[in-house]
Amino acid sequence: MNGSEPDQAVVLVSGGLDSCVALAWAAAQGWSLRVLHVGYGQRTARREAQAFREIADYYCVPPDRRLEVEITYLAEMGGSSLTDPRIEVEAADLERAEMPLSYVPFRNTHLLAIATSWAEVTGSELIVIGAVSEDSSGYPDCRPEYYEAFNALLRVGTAARNIRVVTPVIGLDKAAIVRLGAELGAPLHATWSCYRDEDQACGTCDSCALRLRGFQRAAVPDPAPYRVRPIYE
Repeated sequence: MNGSEPDQAVVLVSGGLDSCVALAWAAAQGWSLRVLHVGYGQRTARREAQAFREIADYYCVPPDRRLEVEITYLAEMGGSSLTDPRIEVEAADLERAEMPLSYVPFRNTHLLAIATSWAEVTGSELIVIGAVSEDSSGYPDCRPEYYEAFNALLRVGTAARNIRVVTPVIGLDKAAIVRLGAELGAPLHATWSCYRDEDQACGTCDSCALRLRGFQRAAVPDPAPYRVRPIYE
């Protein structure tokens, strides 16, 4: 978008599998990258921040192109097992029809708002997020129509008017994401997915189950340390 100069992108990196592969994909495009990590008072905030830093180091992102911010008011609001210690993290149920207790209401809009502000300040045209629709927990802010609506908002709600959100893995299941990450040489060993714990992944929450099933179906060894490693079909 700048002639011969590479496009600039702000990549949201939670420290998890999906965002790591989204970053690997963005790097493969040859874009000039900035990486953003947002802590929101989640149970595994410390471990996710560690994963973010290791992933950023892997891609040699300089300090002035990294941003870590805190929006712990989401934890003060509660309403999610990820942010409220009074709500137990559910055991994995990959066939669950109702909204899981891990849903953090409207979280991605908060994250994207921060990314948009940084994109405007830095003159970045792209925001990359590792949202997944087909093999996720059914969160409403992970659907393609949500990002279509958000891009419409960006066209009327920013001074730049040329910023857009890109969702490179939104239509992939976890197995395809694992395979893409392996093909791109993403540092999958540095990622953290567990909703419950920060030392060893529990292996039995929804996020661990989705991740384990993805690696198992992709026939790629999962490098994460688990307390238990169930087989999820």
